[in-house]
Amino acid sequence: MLDTLNRHLMHPFMAWRAGSKHLKHLRTVERTQFDPPDVIRARQLAALKVQLQHAWDTVPYYRAAWARAGVHPSDVRELADLEAFPVLTKADIRRHNRALVSSAYDTARCRVKTTSGSTGVPLTIYCDEPAMQWKTACTVRSDQWSGYRLGQRVAKVWGNPEYRHFGLKGRLRNHFFDRAVYLDTLNLNDQRVAEFARTIRRHRPGLIFGHAHSLYLLACALKKSGGSDIRPNGIISTAMILHDWQRAVIEEVFGCKVTNRYGCEEVSLIASECEEHNGLHVNADSLYTEVPADGKLLITDICNRAMPLIRYQVGDVVVPANRVCRCGRGLPLIERVEGRDADYVLTPAGNLISGISLTENFAVLVPGAAQVQIVQESITQLRIRLVADDAFGDSSRRKIAALVQDTFGDTVSHEVELVDAIPQEPSGKYRFCISNVARERMQELSA
Repeated sequence: MLDTLNRHLMHPFMAWRAGSKHLKHLRTVERTQFDPPDVIRARQLAALKVQLQHAWDTVPYYRAAWARAGVHPSDVRELADLEAFPVLTKADIRRHNRALVSSAYDTARCRVKTTSGSTGVPLTIYCDEPAMQWKTACTVRSDQWSGYRLGQRVAKVWGNPEYRHFGLKGRLRNHFFDRAVYLDTLNLNDQRVAEFARTIRRHRPGLIFGHAHSLYLLACALKKSGGSDIRPNGIISTAMILHDWQRAVIEEVFGCKVTNRYGCEEVSLIASECEEHNGLHVNADSLYTEVPADGKLLITDICNRAMPLIRYQVGDVVVPANRVCRCGRGLPLIERVEGRDADYVLTPAGNLISGISLTENFAVLVPGAAQVQIVQESITQLRIRLVADDAFGDSSRRKIAALVQDTFGDTVSHEVELVDAIPQEPSGKYRFCISNVARERMQELSA
């Protein structure tokens, strides 16, 4: 009953109060997802042409870069014509950040996203409110492919719960509206996992959401304690590669299929599995994607006008699919994401810390950190590999020392290694946190 009231009363009321059209957009994208592929491509082309012209007219970076490359928005008559336009890298975004913002938008009125992303490179992205509402609708649509329905309770295995940043107001919203409980992956131990298991037994979530490794650890803990009677409607794994052996354990313990989802802060949802769990549908209503021969995904955001990202090399390697899904949706597919992974780190106290949460903290909070990789060499020794920019200095080193001490305690030492670049592995994967120490611990937990 509460789920139904939340879905049909509280969500519409809160959307009306905030002036958000995301529920209206949700009805649209739920209807159009079954359009034929050629209709969806035509819609993408029309949106792409509008975005390119907007970028040429109002974004200084693109006007200069495209002029140098000898291309113009009017050159794009079909989707393949975009291949002539230059690629946008993370380094370009860091170096020319404000020049990538449209002159038609005031950044003070935009949503600001600051993230390390999948490659440990901190970026600041501005997104206009109408685009955020549209992206929210697309994300909710894909979430509901898992079996979850908007308005149901949620359990999140995730670091840095966002509502905590908004004080009492955030806590009240989370309790009465979002209805989410969290297992903070910045401080995992057996006791916290057991407490979280008891919480979600009472909470009875419709959705369990989290990092692939974190969901796997939770499933292992429940299996070791004698199984689980927790039966959500859906499970969504995101932020890193979901391995088949992890998927098998999670599905066995919770009696529910895992929906693999792929996205990044820069452009929000990129792709998600549907009920078939055979490849991931690209969020073609918000993005146009290209997969060159090297597999390095290029993304063009066709809805964010405030800071358009056009032919953005997100830093991941994917395998494209040239087939139509049996679900009947016309949205394009990718077979799998190959270029995103992370380890946990083990503290002297025996707690596990998510590599994603840890590295993001370092990359975002350390001044001048252009790229970060954390290597745990022993239980008491860390190596912080860091690509620095001009803002890196003594205060940056002091911040690193403070973060290490706050996270690991006085017994853990660290060494900062400044490098020119942190290379990807041969597969294209970037491992931003490496720990054989934690891997051994995880093997013990899953044994």
